[in-house]
Amino acid sequence: MFFKHYRCTQCGKEYKRDEVRYLCPDCSKDYRAGMPLTGVLEAIFDYESIGRKWKENPGIELFAAVEPEFYPELSVGNTPLFRSNRLAEAIGLTDLSIKNDGLNPSGSLKDRASHLVVAEALRLKEKKVVTASTGNAACALSALCASAGLEAVIFAPQSAPPAKLVQIKVHGATLVTVDGTYDDAFAASLEYTTREGGLNRNTGYHPLTIEGKKSVGLEIYLQNGQNVPDWIVVPVGDGVILAGVHKAFVDLQRAGIISRLPRLLSVQAESSDAITKYFITGRYSDAVKPSTIADSISVRTPSNAHWAVRALKETNGTSITVTDDEISQAQNLLAKTTGVFAEPAASAGLAGLIKAVGQHTISRTDKVVLLVTGHGLKDIGAVKV
Repeated sequence: MFFKHYRCTQCGKEYKRDEVRYLCPDCSKDYRAGMPLTGVLEAIFDYESIGRKWKENPGIELFAAVEPEFYPELSVGNTPLFRSNRLAEAIGLTDLSIKNDGLNPSGSLKDRASHLVVAEALRLKEKKVVTASTGNAACALSALCASAGLEAVIFAPQSAPPAKLVQIKVHGATLVTVDGTYDDAFAASLEYTTREGGLNRNTGYHPLTIEGKKSVGLEIYLQNGQNVPDWIVVPVGDGVILAGVHKAFVDLQRAGIISRLPRLLSVQAESSDAITKYFITGRYSDAVKPSTIADSISVRTPSNAHWAVRALKETNGTSITVTDDEISQAQNLLAKTTGVFAEPAASAGLAGLIKAVGQHTISRTDKVVLLVTGHGLKDIGAVKV
């Protein structure tokens, strides 16, 4: 394994593997739940050795931050990437591929982060993993903990879609519903971990959530014939999937495998626009009142806002917002032209792509990958047909 240490994305200080579990102690000393995370850690690897090994036998496992011997039995990832000529023609593109992560075991990309955090819990001999979620991360953690024989403790808003709450319960997780938002659930989960112990899987808070989501970017590169797309379109709530995709290609570049990064298009729901505003204005402020059918990206205070904006700047990307009507229309178009049924949050990416093409931000001949992050059966109550 080529994992070396953690490095703070804010101050650059480096920490040994088990020296720090969550955030940089120096940069996070003033952190309080309800503000974007400070002192987020990134995993650093022996990139020179990875570059040599990649030439012999390329593979995602070279960038693993936990030994495969600790992986839970439930297999995650290796979801399909496929060309969609019908959708491309419908929206005015010539080269569009879809990465369908709704085909992960629990139905969303969040399985990737949970898979790696559960592996870390097994390595550390922790018996309990805790998270806050609007549903998908909770479903993922519940399934992966069930596979590994660990206890999952979930804090979720009462407003989470019923199908997701059922999925959490059926895997035997302990579900604590919170009368409030995702941000309230996030705070409650931190309080619980401090009081009761266990490993906290909160997105961005634990660095391996970013490493887990990084795997989708590595798969895109490999499945695309080891070619870097011009654009990757990502639906964005807390900014961790965006950071994970960014980290995948940064790691490939650090290892000398690629020479350029793909441009990233961040797509947010209109009422959950904190990262978009931050990117445009250079000043952070919370989303005023998140209220959208896209529950998985409905966030007042995005935990990974700082890294998300950095990722957009470093890739010469951009961030736009879409309305609920645009999301619903995109959900139907995606299903009718590709056969992919995506939940509203996952459909937001297509809504944003359509807008970006219409605004000439993305050119007709650009090679684009659309990341679909969750299955439509997650929230059938939000579907308009």
